[in-house]
Amino acid sequence: MLRLVWCWSASKNSRVEPARRVTAAVLGADRLQQNPGGNTRCFRHISHPPSYKSPLHHPQPACHLSPTVFMSMASGGEGPSSTPPQHTNRLAKERSPYLLQHAHNPVDWYPWGQDAFDKAKNEDKPIFLSVGYSTCHWCHVMERESFEDEELGRILSDNFVCIKVDREERPDVDKVYMNFVQATSGGGGWPMSVWLTPDLRPFIGGTYFPPRDHGRRPGLKTVLTRIMEQWQNNRPALESSGDRILEALKKGTTVAASPGESPPLATGVADRCFQQLAHSYEEEYGGFRDAPKFPTPVNLMFLMSYWSVNRSTSEGVEALQMALHTLRMMALGGIHDHVAQGFHRYSTDSSWHVPHFEKMLYDQAQLAVAYITASQVSGEQRFAEVAEDILRYVSRDLSDKSGGFYSAEDADSLPASGGREKREGAFCVWTASEVRELLPDVVEGTAGTSTQADIFMHHYGVKEQGNVAPEQDPHGELQGQNVLIVRYSVELTAARFGVSVEKVNELLASARTKMAEVRTSRPRPHLDTKMLASWNGLMLSAYARVGAVLGDKALLERAVQAGAFLQEHLWDGERQTILRSCYRGEQMEVQQISPPISGFLDDYTFIICGLLDLYEATLQTEWLQWAEELQLRQDTLFWDDQGGGYFCSDPSDSTVLLRLKEDQDGAEPSANSVSASNLLRLSHFTGRQDWLQRSQQLLAAFSDRLTKVPIALPEMVRSLMAQHYTIKQIVICGQRDAPDTTSLLAAVNSVFLPHKVLMLVDSEESFLCQRLPALSSMSQLGGVATAYVCQDFTCSLPVTDPQELRRLLLDVTAETKTE
Repeated sequence: MLRLVWCWSASKNSRVEPARRVTAAVLGADRLQQNPGGNTRCFRHISHPPSYKSPLHHPQPACHLSPTVFMSMASGGEGPSSTPPQHTNRLAKERSPYLLQHAHNPVDWYPWGQDAFDKAKNEDKPIFLSVGYSTCHWCHVMERESFEDEELGRILSDNFVCIKVDREERPDVDKVYMNFVQATSGGGGWPMSVWLTPDLRPFIGGTYFPPRDHGRRPGLKTVLTRIMEQWQNNRPALESSGDRILEALKKGTTVAASPGESPPLATGVADRCFQQLAHSYEEEYGGFRDAPKFPTPVNLMFLMSYWSVNRSTSEGVEALQMALHTLRMMALGGIHDHVAQGFHRYSTDSSWHVPHFEKMLYDQAQLAVAYITASQVSGEQRFAEVAEDILRYVSRDLSDKSGGFYSAEDADSLPASGGREKREGAFCVWTASEVRELLPDVVEGTAGTSTQADIFMHHYGVKEQGNVAPEQDPHGELQGQNVLIVRYSVELTAARFGVSVEKVNELLASARTKMAEVRTSRPRPHLDTKMLASWNGLMLSAYARVGAVLGDKALLERAVQAGAFLQEHLWDGERQTILRSCYRGEQMEVQQISPPISGFLDDYTFIICGLLDLYEATLQTEWLQWAEELQLRQDTLFWDDQGGGYFCSDPSDSTVLLRLKEDQDGAEPSANSVSASNLLRLSHFTGRQDWLQRSQQLLAAFSDRLTKVPIALPEMVRSLMAQHYTIKQIVICGQRDAPDTTSLLAAVNSVFLPHKVLMLVDSEESFLCQRLPALSSMSQLGGVATAYVCQDFTCSLPVTDPQELRRLLLDVTAETKTE
């Protein structure tokens, strides 16, 4: 017990039953009855027909397997090889770390593209599509067990056109076929395995397959043999079932507004979203399920926004308590890396103790924003420290010298003790003897002869036999190991050893520094050095917002560097197109593939949001100008003129069979949710009423989802609330770097204002004044920096005192509910 101070089920759909029956015939009925979702259960919701949508649970992009499945398979990963590879396929020419991991398989892999499609048509062969990502544990397992197998490689290469896709490079491809897999099997996950006709229509799909039959579960060899037989003898049935399920998916994934439809009433939607979150909330340790437990920053940001307009109600107080308690518990838990900073992907237990050790860039970005917001709301310094802690990790371990950010660190690595088999968490965990050897010094003034190790082990729950329960370690990889988790407050630890709180803080900090040094000598996990536009946009927001709240110039300079990176390496000015990704070369240079992958909706949306945050943090109008330019381009590429809202990918791409609008805020917020907010903010920065109307049209398109299951779209609910409660325009008149201007900005940034835009008017300002002529009438009082707070075309009296401005902002926020 910690001492701290501080399913989803799918109903049947008759439209997909033919495909289910064909799947059963090929994969075996026993398999479908025993485990409808395949061996891998993925906690990420992908849009699918309405009857498959979960009302209260949003899965996340990480694969979770039942303990029985875990215990039946070996750990993924392999040791380094000194011998040259026996095989090299065309993936060796790619830049994606995931594709390169398969470059020496005895499989004739193709990347997604016309060469593969032409080969399938010319040879009239089915396509085997395999989708994953470089830090996916079970992708490693299937690669080692099946794709390195000579016999399976021969069967695949001789009878199929084999295509390997990095889901992070091509989320459009992943979403289409994940929809199919979920609709036909009731579950999904990565690695994803799908068989397609030469015209890319899916007819069989699943997730992980063991190489050979395992009990009543067919192995990949058996599945391939059955598909080959069916392709030869029963091809019309395969193709027709695939066509039927595709048509059903097209109908079931449609998101559109009826002509003249308005967005739903914000207050009712927000109240329902809060109630649904409260129903799924786990009170002891926070979070929104028992286990596995995910960070879900979108939920936490909604709860703090809900509190901001419901401060005087019991529901508002409860919402704030849920968010802050969850953030505290996560910071204390093993999901938080106490030695090298940052957060792991998710916790396998309900107490945030034993994580899946993968670290993703998008988690760091969103959690940094959530923690800095919690510091504004609560005034607790600890939340700000955690936000800084996250960015310290990203700056050190996920940053490229060009200014970009890498995608992820793997969960698996080689143990420091040696061996060729990678183990999950090997880089992060500790034995009691390691801690004692590293921290042997006796601490003066303690009761008895306690050492630094004694104090550290007590505080972080380190046990001689290890602190990971067997049920959390089905592979036995963590036996005798300890995952650090704060078991006692600093005050209780100090009392236990009879020393001051200051002394304990000093000892713990010293111990963490020593342990961090030891970790640098351990074999590091694989680093995915792919740099994605969308995730870099999220990280840009994090540095800008944390830097603004803390007034930290170094963080703001890093944010500016990130913005410049996006402009230099992921923006094709000639084609006016965002590029999806770029890569670190062997000489640490930034590389691009040819032709580069054009950006998707989330690339534009997250970058625009980051640029708006960067403008508000630096008040440099070039970032606001680029945001306006990108929004115009996003509208041209992705907007649905008929139904409203944005398609996830370019609807003119004929190789992507479904025109999807993602309707789930999961591990990342959906691009439509963020777009609704971007459009609203930009309308206030530029005076463009068409963007305000477009934001409303977007929200209307998602009315059904927002009304029935708002918990699926908490970020979009925040955008709906911003429409209802009216954006506040805070205008500062003053010189950008002058001390009096800086003081007013610090007052603004000290308060959590979810529905505001911040602008600076100085002697050189022209961009904003051209778009908002009313700004020209605002000026400094007596030559001193002056603030105006405007709403609904009405402005407050000018304010020059920072404390008076802060009081005004707090009073205006408190009055919002009454208004």
